[in-house]
Amino acid sequence: MAHNFIEEITWRGMLHDAMPGTEEHLQEAMQSAYVGFDPTADSLHIGNLVPIMLLSHYQRCGHKPFALVGGATGMIGDPSGKSTERNLLDEKTLRHNQEAIKKQLSQFLDFDSSSNNAAELVNNYDWMKDFSFLDFIRDVGKHITVNYMMAKDSVKNRLSGEASDGMSFTEFTYQLVQGYDFLHLYKNKQCTIQMGGSDQWGNITTGTELIRRINQGKGYAITCPLITKSDGSKFGKSEGGNVWLDKNRTSPYKFYQYWLNSSDEDAEKYIKIFTFLNQETITNLINVHKEAPHTRGLQKRLAEEITLIVHSQEDLDNAIKASNILFGKSTTKDLKNLDEATFLDVFEGVPQAEINKNELAEGIGIIEALGAKSNFLKSNGEARRALKENSISVNKEKVNDSYSLNKVDLINNQFILLQRGKRNYFVLRFI
Repeated sequence: MAHNFIEEITWRGMLHDAMPGTEEHLQEAMQSAYVGFDPTADSLHIGNLVPIMLLSHYQRCGHKPFALVGGATGMIGDPSGKSTERNLLDEKTLRHNQEAIKKQLSQFLDFDSSSNNAAELVNNYDWMKDFSFLDFIRDVGKHITVNYMMAKDSVKNRLSGEASDGMSFTEFTYQLVQGYDFLHLYKNKQCTIQMGGSDQWGNITTGTELIRRINQGKGYAITCPLITKSDGSKFGKSEGGNVWLDKNRTSPYKFYQYWLNSSDEDAEKYIKIFTFLNQETITNLINVHKEAPHTRGLQKRLAEEITLIVHSQEDLDNAIKASNILFGKSTTKDLKNLDEATFLDVFEGVPQAEINKNELAEGIGIIEALGAKSNFLKSNGEARRALKENSISVNKEKVNDSYSLNKVDLINNQFILLQRGKRNYFVLRFI
């Protein structure tokens, strides 16, 4: 084995609990383990990154990872950590989501069939779709008592919660279906370990019980902690909702910014969990950061590493350029290289005015652009004073009172950025 998997995830702060004997089991030979992913969207989000990183480290330590897309369980809904039932999806949507998720997972896992520990993607809908209800309750349900199922925290919390109006039979059976997944993979793929978040412990151990009772076998469980932020806000959420791995849902710039804005305390934790940097490198980064925390070196390295893994070098370079734009370290060329989505992300919340593009044909005087055309500055007099102070820029370049806006100034054929001083921005949108 390349590394001891349990040791690796322990120093990274990624181990919450493991069934007794798991570490010894992993040292015997190459073992197979799986993590389940919810296919209710066509993208994973950063809340999924810890189990993804678990699988990736697992493969890097010489073992075989399985990613299970819960096509069948996605039609039911996991009660763990939920207060309400989820919307159920049709098969066509689930298949589309599965393909999108595999593409994202391939950034972290090697699905190349040439190696004996190549990752595999499986969908529990494939073995559940032909399983009749009568067969399921006869062959699986009879082995687990209601008392056992009621004792699970995921069930107890839903039934006792103040806002809860109870739990449907559909969701109550979720742990049986997930438990059967483990049994199926144990019998058909020699998969002996299931991994997941700490809230999944009850569902995972139901699987180990089925393996013991039906197959007289031994299954193991490993869970990782649920990530929290030091300020108490929810990890993986921004003002716009989830931080997604799909660049069409969350731009690489916003993705990069999410990590860049981590607190010192969180960055020290995250860099161990969300990068593949080794222990010595991370220790050095943390020590250097403590000497000069104002440089935010730890946050920058964290943001760079995870953006590069999830997206690409080009996306990372563009995200860094875009980040520098607001802090005066960029050029007109950098600004003009931004695509429309990134430009709008960078200048989100910056006041805008719309102007007819035809007016650029004859040019728009800078005083008029700053004053009457946009109301960026209160009057032409204020515009003249600002220009005299040399505090006005067009697309990051200083201009004087004789400057005239024209089509050459357009960014993405529709924007011109006005700026007064270092931090005062205004966007002209030409339509």
